[in-house]
Amino acid sequence: MEKICVLGAGSWGSALAILLSKKGYEVNLYMRNKEQYESMIKTRENIKYLPGIVMPNNIKMTTNLKDAVDKAKIIVLGVASQGVRGVLKSIKDYVEDDQIIVNVAKGFEKGTNLRMSEVVKEELPNNPYAILSGPSHAEEVSKDMPTTVTVASEDMRIAEYVQDTFINPKFRVYTNPDVIGVELGGTLKNIIAFGAGICDGLGYGDNTKAALMTRGIREIGRLGMAMGARSSTFSGLSGIGDLIVTCTSMHSRNRRAGILIGQGKTLEETLDEIKMVVEGIRATESAYNLSKKYNIDMPITNEIYKVLYEDNEVKESVINLMLRSKTHEMEEVAMDEN
Repeated sequence: MEKICVLGAGSWGSALAILLSKKGYEVNLYMRNKEQYESMIKTRENIKYLPGIVMPNNIKMTTNLKDAVDKAKIIVLGVASQGVRGVLKSIKDYVEDDQIIVNVAKGFEKGTNLRMSEVVKEELPNNPYAILSGPSHAEEVSKDMPTTVTVASEDMRIAEYVQDTFINPKFRVYTNPDVIGVELGGTLKNIIAFGAGICDGLGYGDNTKAALMTRGIREIGRLGMAMGARSSTFSGLSGIGDLIVTCTSMHSRNRRAGILIGQGKTLEETLDEIKMVVEGIRATESAYNLSKKYNIDMPITNEIYKVLYEDNEVKESVINLMLRSKTHEMEEVAMDEN
């Protein structure tokens, strides 16, 4: 069987390494933290991120980047979005042009507001690229719970190759040519999930969350289409599918962080309690900037931006959303589609 490299031994990188190893692939799982490496070598378990899940023996843990990527047909980028460029710079001298880059990070690059495919294009312009995204919690994938995701690539041969590599009876993979849409769906839903958490923290109910999710996917689609995505992508797995799972599950660190903010915790206190990267917080700033660049109305994103970066009171932001100018829902949909 072919060799696959997974860069990043967080929850998602580890879960995908387990999935691929169970299909018989030789998997190199790279991690930077030597203490984590020593623990996983000793216990065959990722105690911090996936406690209780055994790492199969055909997963080779390593802290050596060169060894990790050597002769791997696929290189999975399982690091947080803000670490992607640094990792690419570190491996570019070892990577061959025929190695496929499969990104699973969901976010924008801070400062540049670039999508991950754009970052990869700048650092590894000759390598085939695909993104794997959709409603998929690592905790459930590692336990073989039925899951469906999407793989997108501009080259459908690459998408189909990645599809064949990852698919199994409990992990169904669809293909999609819309890289922009799949990337944006997976990134922007974190902002809405953060808002859903705020609603939960304030003690609001199902009505509020349903409204937030429905209006949230609408503004995600507006920005997405302005940036070149296909509207149909946002009604699929990487759009509404990922939005549903992230807004409703306690596995979602974005929702959990929002709950703490809604309960009155500061951003610093929230991040200290979550102890993992909360992509929605970072994505909010980029999405806000992109909405201004493309002149797109994103009221939910704007209010979350004010809460995070302008110290706005969360209840005041809810009032601002409820008291916006009246509009006709179907007229608005028609405008978005034109």
